[in-house]
Amino acid sequence: MNVPDPAVGIVSAAGARRWDGGHPWIFRGDVRQAPTGEAGPVAVHDARGKPLGMALWSPSSEIAFRRLDIDPDAHIDASWWAARIARASERRDPVAVSSNAYRVVHAEADGCPSLIVDRYGAYLVVQLLSAGLDACRTEIIEALVESLAPDGILARNDASVRGREGLPRLVEALVGTVPREIAVEEHGVRYLAAPHDGQKTGAFLDQRENRVRIGSMARGEALDCFSYHGSFALHLARTAERVTALDSSESALTRAASNAALNHLTNVRFVEANAFEWLRDAERRGERYETIVLDPPAFAKSRASVTSALRGYKEINLRAIRLLASGGVLFTASCSYHITKPLFLEMLQAAASDAGRRLALVELRGQPLDHPEVLTIPETGYLKGAIIEAMD
Repeated sequence: MNVPDPAVGIVSAAGARRWDGGHPWIFRGDVRQAPTGEAGPVAVHDARGKPLGMALWSPSSEIAFRRLDIDPDAHIDASWWAARIARASERRDPVAVSSNAYRVVHAEADGCPSLIVDRYGAYLVVQLLSAGLDACRTEIIEALVESLAPDGILARNDASVRGREGLPRLVEALVGTVPREIAVEEHGVRYLAAPHDGQKTGAFLDQRENRVRIGSMARGEALDCFSYHGSFALHLARTAERVTALDSSESALTRAASNAALNHLTNVRFVEANAFEWLRDAERRGERYETIVLDPPAFAKSRASVTSALRGYKEINLRAIRLLASGGVLFTASCSYHITKPLFLEMLQAAASDAGRRLALVELRGQPLDHPEVLTIPETGYLKGAIIEAMD
């Protein structure tokens, strides 16, 4: 009688083809024989016994295996993680020239499945988003210290996906202490990140280059919707005459005002309001803006919510388009993975049509260098944006 190896998983031909096609995930339905051991690194074979490589095994997850290495003899220890992290860090060297806050490891895109590592100055904020990865916690921490030499490491392990992996959701210091606020330098703008309780790991690092781009084009009266801590507003205020920053959170706007003061900016007013309602009322008042930013939260949290999310995106863009002055520019974005680029553009086309405006697509925007979008792993890409000019 053959006894299954506790550290080996066997997958179907379909699962093996998925890896061959460049995608690192194998789903539970393609597992022919699961490892009998605990979550963590395991070897994966096809149904004929051919070694396919090493992967992270998550017993409770729909994503059973996340590929780590094509070498079936790879030893997934601290040295392995250090080499992978160092390679990812080197790729970010151009970003570090203009900012001290950026993503060092973008999970699957950097060959480190379900691992997020963001740098904020001398500190790191990490997320371990699968059971297989969490089993490697000790080795990963050792590798981060060796490769990046941070003053402190904070785990923002409060993401909902950890619950689906059977993992606790918590925020905890892993190395040293990490301040409640960290000063970020971004292309000449300063703001305070909130690593312990801010959105994502403390700030929206993925919009960094988009903030700089629309900031360079800003003029006249500018409007920043869903402003949060004011990161877009700060860039707009450097070239626009006046900026109105909207958000529904009083505490977020309090931090945004502090960030404006940090940059000695006095031409920003902060308004606590529901963006949908405020834009509707602004249209009734006949207001016009030369520069508008729409950076809403993800309206589509799942595939089932795409239809309703598209209605929301269309409405908010339609209202913004109606407020756009002739010759003005709008930067609009969606961070919903389930809203694909074609759907995003179709939505904008429909909004322009309903508004009866002649709008030019100036630029399509996406994720920055430190958030690479791998073509064979669509899940690594979620952010899409557009700069639009009003031609009438």
